Amino acid sequence: MKHNNLKFPCLIAVFYFGMNVNAQEVPRDTVVKEQKIEEVVMIGYGSRKKVDNTTSISSINSEELTKTKVLNATQAIQGKAAGVTVIASDLPGSTPSVIIRGLGTALSGRNPLYVVDGIFADNINNINSNDILTYDILKDASALAIYGNRAANGVIIITTKAGRGKGITVEYDGLTGVRMPLKKVKMAGSNLFSYYTNTALQSTKFSQDQPVNTDWFKEITRLGTYNQHNVSLSGSSENAKYFLSLGNYDEKAILNGTDYNRSTIRTNNEFKITKGIVVAQTLSVAFSNITPKPLSAFTSAYKQSPIVPVYFPTGQYGVSYVGPNGFASTTGSSFNNVGNPVAQLAFNNERQKSMQLQGGLKVDLNLIKDLKFTSQFSGEYYNFKMYNYADLLSIWLAADPTRVASGYPTSSNINTLTNEKKDYFNWTLTNYLTYAKKFGDHDLEATVGTESAVKDGENSLSMTRKNMILNSNYWDLSGTNYMDQMVTLNSVNGNKNTTNSYFARAQYKLMNRYLLSATVRRDGSSQFSEGNKWGTFPAFGVGWVISEEGFMKDSSIFNLLKLRGGWGKLGNQNIPANYLPFASGSVYNYAFNGNAVSNGSTIDKIYDPNLSWEITEESSGGIDFEMVNRKLKGSFDVYNRITTNIILALIPVSTSGISENGFAHLGEVTNKGVEAYLSWDDKVNEDWSYNISGNYSYNKNNLSKLADENVNDIRGGSLGNGQYTKLLNEISVGQPLGSFWLWEVSGIDGNGNFTYTDTNGNGKTGANDLEDRKFFGSYIPTSTYGINLGVKFRQVDLSVNGYGTFGSKVYNGKKAQRFSGENIEYSIANDFYSSTNTGSANPAPFNAVPIASNYYLESGDFFRINNISLGYTLFKPVDYLSSFRVYVSAINPFIIQKFSGFSPELNANGDPYGLTGVELDAYPTLRSFVFGINLKF
Repeated sequence: MKHNNLKFPCLIAVFYFGMNVNAQEVPRDTVVKEQKIEEVVMIGYGSRKKVDNTTSISSINSEELTKTKVLNATQAIQGKAAGVTVIASDLPGSTPSVIIRGLGTALSGRNPLYVVDGIFADNINNINSNDILTYDILKDASALAIYGNRAANGVIIITTKAGRGKGITVEYDGLTGVRMPLKKVKMAGSNLFSYYTNTALQSTKFSQDQPVNTDWFKEITRLGTYNQHNVSLSGSSENAKYFLSLGNYDEKAILNGTDYNRSTIRTNNEFKITKGIVVAQTLSVAFSNITPKPLSAFTSAYKQSPIVPVYFPTGQYGVSYVGPNGFASTTGSSFNNVGNPVAQLAFNNERQKSMQLQGGLKVDLNLIKDLKFTSQFSGEYYNFKMYNYADLLSIWLAADPTRVASGYPTSSNINTLTNEKKDYFNWTLTNYLTYAKKFGDHDLEATVGTESAVKDGENSLSMTRKNMILNSNYWDLSGTNYMDQMVTLNSVNGNKNTTNSYFARAQYKLMNRYLLSATVRRDGSSQFSEGNKWGTFPAFGVGWVISEEGFMKDSSIFNLLKLRGGWGKLGNQNIPANYLPFASGSVYNYAFNGNAVSNGSTIDKIYDPNLSWEITEESSGGIDFEMVNRKLKGSFDVYNRITTNIILALIPVSTSGISENGFAHLGEVTNKGVEAYLSWDDKVNEDWSYNISGNYSYNKNNLSKLADENVNDIRGGSLGNGQYTKLLNEISVGQPLGSFWLWEVSGIDGNGNFTYTDTNGNGKTGANDLEDRKFFGSYIPTSTYGINLGVKFRQVDLSVNGYGTFGSKVYNGKKAQRFSGENIEYSIANDFYSSTNTGSANPAPFNAVPIASNYYLESGDFFRINNISLGYTLFKPVDYLSSFRVYVSAINPFIIQKFSGFSPELNANGDPYGLTGVELDAYPTLRSFVFGINLKF
């Protein structure tokens, strides 16, 4: 269903194409009297001295970001900001999940808003980390309210680099590295597999003297390699600043055949047209080229038996058939339903290409003294295309060595080719006035403006054809009628979403010590029906710089002591929208005297006309301090965040005649937490300096209320074998989102089988009683912490940072899929219950689908060294070279974890009721070693 556009107000009649980073950019550090450093933070539509800021913002500079050599800059901030949980994957091109002060919604958008040089974005996969100047994370509602309906999940403001200094500066940064799994899972070898499986079958089906011992994980993986090259040119003159960068990242991933390449171009320019008029432009484009492979190959490699060879002596792919001699054979009986992982990768023929273009223009006009007008227009265009070729005949033949091509069913397709194209275009126009005035002891800054944003909706075209010519040069439609070969054809035009906004903010400082800020934003969205389009999002913040008081001026302890607090309300419009499907056909015949007269149509879904924003309301307070000549710095925050109007699916009343669920406001989620940050920065002498910092966050997430008992159950975390691991319904109240809902193992009986707790005391246990299940915690950690260390000695620099979590649970899904004939982990195959080993924690071998129990649930707690970097810098080694740096880095060199699987970081797609937190078809965390050089001319 298309929504009607809202009419957009403009403060000026001219639309400017583009937008710039530079007009907002303020040097991160400005040196003033007594060598005091005035740090500046980005606050949305402007900047603010950190000492004058009343809100909670974490800032990370470019040096910290670029030390960890990863593809996505978001992964590099892990452990560097309190209150920010980053769950990342090392799969090339993947998007990390970022949770700021807890997860507040189940079905709606969960990602923070990224603001890149004023351009709104859902992720920063297209950005070269080397181009980033500053990274500011807005965390509390009083900081976020300036973004209103977009800000419920937090805002990350990214400012990219611009021209500085005099003349031209050229910089090159290049690296090459290798990657390998950080942790492997030891599986049973052929003979141990045979013993375990024979025990389960209570027969000697498999020989315990096997000629083949295939390491399937080794067969589908390789030593990963990657390299990155970045060149930038920047400079400035009296009337112009310019910056141009080119970057390329190329990776041969550890999963055989998985390749990734990304090229980026960015240009930022600023021109002083005349006194009081500055025009600034930014443009970035990113091209990506991916040959993906199915991650299910990791699960297949875990499950496939080691007695199966990769290839039989006949050259055919090995399959799980066992012959009368107990060896894998081209004939015999099938003993599991797992495919050949090597064949799985070889038969997957897919390629994806994308292009993302972002750009804009910004104009700053000094209208009168102290009053500035800003107009900026930004646009984003995305284009994606892919193909996937499935050789169905070859796949059919490979599944059974006894098959021949002549036996292929004539009714089946020989092959299929799927082509897909997607694109979208978004734009935003923002106009605002900024008034800044100092008079006596008073310092006032006020901003008022309007913003219009349009998301045209994603348009996609997908088609699948059959029985294609084998030569890919002829995979086209030109000059040939392919209609009889069409399998599917889908064309979808996404809903257009328009938003119209008004915002205002005032920031006031009295006597350099009393701080006050107030913000209000009013958003109207075409996402909702008439009467529900508009939402108002107010906020305020207060601060007291105690160290500026007379009784603290001469303090030898505190250089800065500031109290701050605030309250705000935010909205989330990224919700599952209502739509009205129509049902028709003979079942809706209208009848007269028992005779059908005509077919009819009817609405077949609940529609809630009052569906609107999810609302987040937050109260927070904090303290900032600097001590010992500003060597010791820290902050402490507390917050209480309540999200109401949570949207969930509602089961229709049986008498309504409606069969499909609809969406309604049905729940409430709370997040309460504390955050702490502490750093020490010292210069011992002219040669030695060092810094150490740490941060800690605690968050209690809770589904605190459901408004209707007819909430449609969300049964998630499916294991693909009829078992699921997560639940959201009325009994989930009081539990964290994404909690695991499992049977509890109480012990092992005399036959070696699990026994289960009879939770409700009705005498039935296990699979016989669904109500015996209970909740066991969530994949979301309750606590996260980071440690960062830096040391410099003359030209040598060393940095180390680590990250850890407490209180999370992860489910070993690949282990929980074993039915019969699949491989088993060495630790289980070597220690299971038997008459001679009754003390084992593992049951006797069995051949049945295991029920979803806490036996497969493990602690997700871990501590990992994320990065160790060692560098050596020469300054002015030759006349034309200002600096030369060589460095080596170890990324994720080691981890301490309790989880027995590949990785306790299981992001999936970030859906709390999907496979997030379940290790199934998951990409392993990688260890990387890098060598690089940096040259500045």
